[in-house]
Amino acid sequence: MKYRYAEKDNYENFASGRVLYHGSGMTNFPVRLAQEIYGRCLQYSSKKNNICLYDCCCGGGYLLTVLGFLNQDTIGRIMGSDINLELLNTAKKNLSLLSKEGINRRITEIEQMILSYQKQAHLEAKNSAIVLKSLLRTKIEFDVFYADALEEINLRIKPDIIVTDVPYGYMVDWRGNEEKVIDKLLDVLHGICSADTIIGLCMNKQQKVKNEKFIRLEKQQIGKRKFEILRTHE
Repeated sequence: MKYRYAEKDNYENFASGRVLYHGSGMTNFPVRLAQEIYGRCLQYSSKKNNICLYDCCCGGGYLLTVLGFLNQDTIGRIMGSDINLELLNTAKKNLSLLSKEGINRRITEIEQMILSYQKQAHLEAKNSAIVLKSLLRTKIEFDVFYADALEEINLRIKPDIIVTDVPYGYMVDWRGNEEKVIDKLLDVLHGICSADTIIGLCMNKQQKVKNEKFIRLEKQQIGKRKFEILRTHE
């Protein structure tokens, strides 16, 4: 796949556990791929700024937080939900870093670790936090809440873009007939989409999208994973 929206760069400042908080069982989505999927979704979106971005399987909020830092000019609101309450607490902490108050609080935490442990890793973490702080140009509103992505989700606002990495292997409800799982997930997402909502859905390459409520705009395979860009039928 040729990258069109994400530069080949060093994304080490986004390493989980350095500045961004890491939760137990939390997986990290490749930063460049996340940015590429978002860029492709934005290309198809009728809106180009003040985007409401949603992830229905947000986990610790890593993907959302990274996109928030990298897309300050286009994202106005972020919403994330998950079935794991412990990870949702991590997601709140991560998304709080998208404000000057939150990143300053994190820098203070890191400075305390430097004083206590005098480790090179903590000095590098502080430098990374300062770099991330320099990316902030606006305060992105965020909302994190509990929801099962295979059940009805109630949202106050229709998202403009949904980007999610479909979980696999750790929840019983997501195992078994993966095709039916994807279909059920899209049924739920259809209920919260507007006619203009664009979805970037990442999954393993065995999973298939056959939901007739959506049309496929793009399909790309990356190693053992693939993503599809979808929108609802008019």
